Formats: sequence, structure tokens, C-alpha cells
Amino acid sequence: MKKLTVFIALSAVMLLNTASFCSREDVQPVVLQDTELIKNTVMQGTWRVTYYSDHGQEETDHFTGYDFTFGADDLLSATDGNNTYTGAWTLSTNKSEDETPSDPLDFNIVFAAPADFEDISDDWDVVSRTADKIVLQDVSDGGADVDNLTFEKN
Repeated sequence: MKKLTVFIALSAVMLLNTASFCSREDVQPVVLQDTELIKNTVMQGTWRVTYYSDHGQEETDHFTGYDFTFGADDLLSATDGNNTYTGAWTLSTNKSEDETPSDPLDFNIVFAAPADFEDISDDWDVVSRTADKIVLQDVSDGGADVDNLTFEKN
């Protein structure tokens, strides 16, 4: 009787593992849907940098007072009322050389000037997002260097 119970338990575990494996194969990533959702989110309203760390050094204050607008046609602008800087932004799928290939999306930011804004020019990984907050991260040097950038809606 004991052997029968063990056999039934092992059979159940094997069936569960097989079913789990098959269902994983059928699941396709919803990268396109995530991309459109994130695009629609950031294109609504203006955003501010609430956290930025570069090579482990917090530098959020470099963006104090700036409102960022993620516009159509990949246009990105940052203004503090006196200065306006124009750049670009896109969302794309990861490239094979990306250091975090498990993360399906890159949030690309490009500014040519000033130097502080050039620092956030990168292909960021989307860590999390809500309707009011997007958390980005850039991993480089084999994981030894991690930069973080957080935008929150005004």
C-alpha cells in the first residue's frame, strides 16, 4: 500500500511538471502590448526625474525643476521654464548584446546637450511602471555598474 501511495504521488508530480512545461512553451511574450501601453502612459502629461544614480552616485538634483515631455514622433523635451533641451526617445526590443536579455524592452533616451542630460542618454531597461511612475535601469560592465533612473508624473 505504501508503494502504491508513493507511486501515485510521483506520478502526480511528473504530470504537473509536464503540464507546466507544456504551458510555458505556449506562452508568448506580450512585448508589443507592453510597448504600446508604456508609450501611451509616458505620452500623457509631463514627468519629472525623482531619482537618478550614475555609477552608484546619486545625481537626482541635476534634473530638479525640469519637466520632461515624451512626445509623438519620438521627440523628448525637458524644460525648467528658462532652458529647454530637445532629445529623442523610443521603446525597442532588446538586442542580443544587451546585458539583461531577460528584460524584453529598452527605453532609449538621447540628449546631445547639456552634459547632465547626456548622462541619461542610454538604452534603459524598464524595471517597473505604473500610470504615474516608470523605473528604469542600465546594467553594464558585466553587472558591476548599475545606473537607475525614475520618472514620476507631475
